[in-house]
Amino acid sequence: MKTFIIDDHTLFRDGLSALLKSHDISVETAHNAQSGIEALKTAKVDIILLDLRMPDMHGIEALKAIKANNITAPIAVLTTSTDEKDLVDCLKYGAQAYLLKDMEPEHLVEALNDILSGSIVVAQEMTHVLANVLKNELTPNKPNNFDLLSPKEKEVICLISNGLSNKVIAKALNITDGTVKLHVKSILKKLNLSSRVEAAVLVTKQMLCDD
Repeated sequence: MKTFIIDDHTLFRDGLSALLKSHDISVETAHNAQSGIEALKTAKVDIILLDLRMPDMHGIEALKAIKANNITAPIAVLTTSTDEKDLVDCLKYGAQAYLLKDMEPEHLVEALNDILSGSIVVAQEMTHVLANVLKNELTPNKPNNFDLLSPKEKEVICLISNGLSNKVIAKALNITDGTVKLHVKSILKKLNLSSRVEAAVLVTKQMLCDD
């Protein structure tokens, strides 16, 4: 996996680079958005890690510029912001992930692998925020087919709606991470949904789980 970090904080940028390299992940970096976008025009990378608050260009403008330059690598915003507008705007303008800088290192590596496989990834602390923002956007006539889920799948989707990661769900239900992933895949197929975020929205909107 080849990553490209755009972040103006040297200490964080260097620390993140060292972390990723320790997991055999290749890293290139840029200290601001402008130089990062220029480098990305010719660099071949798998994932872009983009800071949101930078002095030369806000992350949203950087997102727009990256897309305008036909740079197709998925973009993961890596930030300290838990503001719902930042989250929604980042997803609106093309980010495939919204991650928080204080996440555990192993969760970051897991998230990068999920992104690489095509998943939209949102920090578990932000799942409720996104669900509340989007709950009125879900198509009203979309059938939920909740009764098609097995008892274990119902447990899994309720834990997803609480913003829990696969690893935490696995521990809570005493099953493996791989089994959780299989349950999530089955849930999305049965409910005709495209992501775990949409699953959380459905649960929140229709109050399918007990508090």
